[in-house]
Amino acid sequence: MHRHPHRHRSIGGTVVTDEHQGRSAAAVFDRLGAAYEKAFSGSEAHRRSLDWLLTRLAPGSRVLDVGSGTGVPTARTLADAGHEVLGVDVSSVMVELAARQVPGASFRCADIREVSLDDGSFDAVCVYFSLLQLDRPEQADVMRRLVRALTPAGHLVLATVPVDVAGVDAVFMGQPVRVSSFSPPGCAALAEDAGLEVLDRQELLFTPAHPDAGPEPQLFLHCRRRPPASA
Repeated sequence: MHRHPHRHRSIGGTVVTDEHQGRSAAAVFDRLGAAYEKAFSGSEAHRRSLDWLLTRLAPGSRVLDVGSGTGVPTARTLADAGHEVLGVDVSSVMVELAARQVPGASFRCADIREVSLDDGSFDAVCVYFSLLQLDRPEQADVMRRLVRALTPAGHLVLATVPVDVAGVDAVFMGQPVRVSSFSPPGCAALAEDAGLEVLDRQELLFTPAHPDAGPEPQLFLHCRRRPPASA
């Protein structure tokens, strides 16, 4: 959720942003550390989403986890299933925690916009709540890059807080952030415009296990790279 000028509300997700805001985002998640995992790792919807992806991955698939946080549950679940996982997160504290908790995956501390991604290099990409501190044009640009990084018919899971806001100030687990997002139809359009086919979607309310958090809407979009149009 978001904060209006005179009231505070909470918002879910790991974030990656521009250079100035990115330092702030890194500081936020450096401070949160393991508390973020405690607040969100109990999400049954997140685990169902991973189950959906696992049923569609060939053995030993290469998966990019954008905004990988502490590595739990996403990277751990995928690595335990035998997949090759690269996690990218802007927080050095999160990356250090993830490397300790999920030694079977690789992690890199970086802004996803600055990471070189070869076309067709990943069988799947996970984007769990990791675009919220990008502005809307940046989200669209990152999504296009992530889709290009997919193999033909590769899969991408996008999860976000589907609210129609652009550049609003918010409070996340007691930390000030600036967020942008889209309505549910706008989120679907974001995925489709990037070159994805939405195969499955789930909307729900989730309450993080944190004293400063209230119920928030969440949207999970399970997608496949759309084949190019026939000539």
